[in-house]
Amino acid sequence: MSESPTEHFEHAEHAEHVAHSGSAFLSLVAVTIAVLAVIAAGLGSLETLEEGEAGAARSEAVLFQNKATDQWNFYQAKSVKKNLYELAAAATPARKEEFEKEAARYDEESKEITGEAREQEKKSVEAMHESARHERRNHILSLAVTFLHVSIAIATISIITKGKRWPWATALVLAVAGVVTAARAYLI
Repeated sequence: MSESPTEHFEHAEHAEHVAHSGSAFLSLVAVTIAVLAVIAAGLGSLETLEEGEAGAARSEAVLFQNKATDQWNFYQAKSVKKNLYELAAAATPARKEEFEKEAARYDEESKEITGEAREQEKKSVEAMHESARHERRNHILSLAVTFLHVSIAIATISIITKGKRWPWATALVLAVAGVVTAARAYLI
């Protein structure tokens, strides 16, 4: 979630103005807003990190799949050569033993290549699962940050209304929901 780089300074400035009002409750609301802004900034950073990790894992999955494809292409080339040597052995009885030996060599190499291709495919699938895990976290953290931003806005209503307590209480409930949601991102 993109934020203005000065957004947190704006919250601090509002808190400074409220501090001069002399109201202990409004000062508490201002401090609450400042704390919520810090938590939102921290969770926003985690959200960005998860988004980056998801992209990196997706790229890794594509790389592994490309390597697997290369191995399968290599396998096909070896298989064609093996088949050609088998045909040559059948067509040329004088060199049958030599051609069968080459066909067997290509068959053995094909088996090794098959193992490598399957290993690369397995790594690709694992990387895609890792990417999906980071994407889920990113989405959950995005929701958590949204809860915190809304809680900051609602807490500000307490200041605007010169001390009404219901917006502050509502903001605290939303802030708790945001923190619990963020914790959930790492527990699933």
